Amino acid sequence: MRAVTSRFDARDEQELDAGLEAAREALTDNRCIVMPTDTVYGIAADAFSSQAVATLLAAKGRGRAMPPPVLIPQAATLDGLAVDVPDYARELAEKFWPGALTLILHAQPSLTWDLGETRGTVALRVPDDEVARALLRTTGPLAVSSANRTGNRAADTAEEAFAQLGESVEVYLEAGPRPGAGGGMSSTIIDCTLTPPRVVRQGALGLEELRTVVPELLDVHGESDPHLPIPESTDPDSEDPAPTESTEPAQDSAQPGSGTGYAPGAEGANGTPSTDANPVAADTQDGTGAGETARAS
Repeated sequence: MRAVTSRFDARDEQELDAGLEAAREALTDNRCIVMPTDTVYGIAADAFSSQAVATLLAAKGRGRAMPPPVLIPQAATLDGLAVDVPDYARELAEKFWPGALTLILHAQPSLTWDLGETRGTVALRVPDDEVARALLRTTGPLAVSSANRTGNRAADTAEEAFAQLGESVEVYLEAGPRPGAGGGMSSTIIDCTLTPPRVVRQGALGLEELRTVVPELLDVHGESDPHLPIPESTDPDSEDPAPTESTEPAQDSAQPGSGTGYAPGAEGANGTPSTDANPVAADTQDGTGAGETARAS
């Protein structure tokens, strides 16, 4: 018999402990929970349970073509979930995690999970929220999307999330209003499976800051930094400079997407189309403890 929906105030220490335990039990039982992140409230499910992920997508009214990102507690978890991680991606993680940055990477082929139509990729993020990371340290990686019905505004509080998701979620963790709700802040998403890498959704972290780590980073229009020097051709018989534009086809800014299965169309902080919740990012966006490997079923 299904348990009754429970709500906990994570700002109260005793309720937080009880809420984290209730959330862990619900997730273990393939149920969904609502949790705070540093951007918006997210609806979460065990990333390694296809049944749980399907329940999450159904609660939001979403199909498999819009897979959720995976939240992890720390950057050390990354290698258990992704392969062929570029050095610059590690540098981005070191500088901006925990924080509002989602990285799309090649997923570990040994993991038997089913997040949807990801085309062999996974979107990862470490949230800058103590409650979220405390939960992630006990549960492992969680598939997380913004806590709202697809097309609606993201919830500002757990109460607002309940108004949209109701009893499709077993546990609600309330931690006060989130900074990204109402169209404020959402995570920036970078597709690290492309060469050069490309921003597929502009969010809290700006291009200028990101390019201090990855100068060759393309923006959402597929354009490079105009201040980058044009490299000389490696062809000794040519005097023309080598092209600097991406070989990836340019895409409409309203449909930023990438070559991964994280196609545009999922809602961001205000429920409008973005790429946050398909790779996502509710933010997301994105584990296991340091040195541990992710579970494979």
